Amino acid sequence: MNLYRATGTIGGLTMVSRIAGFARDMLLARILGPGMAADSFFVAFQLPNIFRRLFAEGAFAAAFVPLFSRKLGKDGDMAAAERFSSEVVSVFVPVLILFVALFEVAMPAIIWLMASGFQEVPGKFELTVALARITFPYLFLISMVALLAAILNSLSRFAAGASFPILLNLVLIGALLLGNQMAPEFAMSIGDPEGETIVIAYFLAGGVALGGVAQLLWLWFWTKRSGFRLRFHRPRFTKDVRELGIIILPATFGAGVYQISQLVQLFFATQLPGGSVSHLNFADRLNQLPLGVIGIALGTAILPALSRHIGADDKEQADRVQSDAIELAMLLTFPAAAALMICAPAFVSAFFQGGAFDAEDARITSNVLAALVAGLPAYVLIKVLTPAFFSRKDTKTPVYAAAVVLLFFITFNALMIDRLGIVGIATATAIGAWFNVIILYTILQKRGHYRVNAGLVRRLSGQLVATAAMAALLYYMLPFLSSWFSGSVIERVLSIAALVSAGMLVYFSAAALTGAIDRSKITLLLRRKASS
Repeated sequence: MNLYRATGTIGGLTMVSRIAGFARDMLLARILGPGMAADSFFVAFQLPNIFRRLFAEGAFAAAFVPLFSRKLGKDGDMAAAERFSSEVVSVFVPVLILFVALFEVAMPAIIWLMASGFQEVPGKFELTVALARITFPYLFLISMVALLAAILNSLSRFAAGASFPILLNLVLIGALLLGNQMAPEFAMSIGDPEGETIVIAYFLAGGVALGGVAQLLWLWFWTKRSGFRLRFHRPRFTKDVRELGIIILPATFGAGVYQISQLVQLFFATQLPGGSVSHLNFADRLNQLPLGVIGIALGTAILPALSRHIGADDKEQADRVQSDAIELAMLLTFPAAAALMICAPAFVSAFFQGGAFDAEDARITSNVLAALVAGLPAYVLIKVLTPAFFSRKDTKTPVYAAAVVLLFFITFNALMIDRLGIVGIATATAIGAWFNVIILYTILQKRGHYRVNAGLVRRLSGQLVATAAMAALLYYMLPFLSSWFSGSVIERVLSIAALVSAGMLVYFSAAALTGAIDRSKITLLLRRKASS
């Protein structure tokens, strides 16, 4: 597998998905604004996504991919891999169905734990419960999608596995536009002319479930197209399924610490004034654009490669994959973080301000964004370093790092939330991410699993110098374009295009001069055909 080509494939399709998600939230900001309906929808949408990341994309993928790769072996033993996957899915499906059914029944209690602050606003808690019951079946659908994506990624068919998020965003955009069109009529029919935003929130919740169906059909098609066959039969806890379960349990706990931190973050946000959940979500949308394109793409691409090299006891190649991933990640993440931090007011105003999202909303969201992206390189590094543990079937060690970070996060917010508000939650998230990176790397180094080499340090230093040059340029450009960021559509597009193009020109020129770019690796990334 060519790491650079695989990352380019995953990153490119993830970029399309993030842009679609970005368009979705731009429309949502203008139509709903940071109000009751938006807050309720974001909490309802978070719930299945938190458990998706916990079970499907977190613990399950970390445990399944190495075992699947081992079954597949160097010779591509498809029969053994199909048998193993069929055994897993036959146990996986009934467990998921039972889990979803239990949560549907217990939804009021779960929302109370997540967002007890919503009870202070009449109707907000009840709306969140109703929306969550509509969105939660998405967990079953996306978990099945994650299983199929893990299979396709292990077969080095990354395009299909990276493209499915696009479908959800397209369906949600359609649901948002249809809801906006139908809302006045629905609101009048129920005798609540002021309830248009609530009607739109229901359309969005339904779009989540429908989008999950579309994603599952898409991945099922490509799995069959690859020649891979999954067969459902009576659930049996075979030796392989038990081994998977043994690995998943600590991985679930480890991923659980991360997801508990998301729940804690949500809990603190719901204790703040109305709209805080929405402000955090809109800021995170900008933060997630580079995180998804770079961090998730690299994390997905390197896990199978690391598993194979470590399984073959080839430490030199494993170290090379790890270093290449860090180098490529920071080459793109350092400038993204600096640009988002310096230009936060410009980006938020240009993309979100308008309609129900006013100048004060833009100010609050930009402050949250500036604090959040301070940890962007760390968020990406966590995605890149964690596979070094998972590929060694070590799903326990990241638990300790995550648990320490969670304790810090809770303590920081308990002490500072009254003083810093929603910006304090973003600040604690960023600091905690860097703390996590330090812990993970220190453990890898002490165990002799991985150590940053001099060449990587030299190129990272060059990247930081190039980032500083770009940051200085953007800082001095902002005042000249300030009136355009909240102007007409053309003015907004031109102003953002000017910032991005000028920043990229200066950054990559400076990076080339400082030796921050390994041109041979960039050539591999851009090459049309991957060398196997």
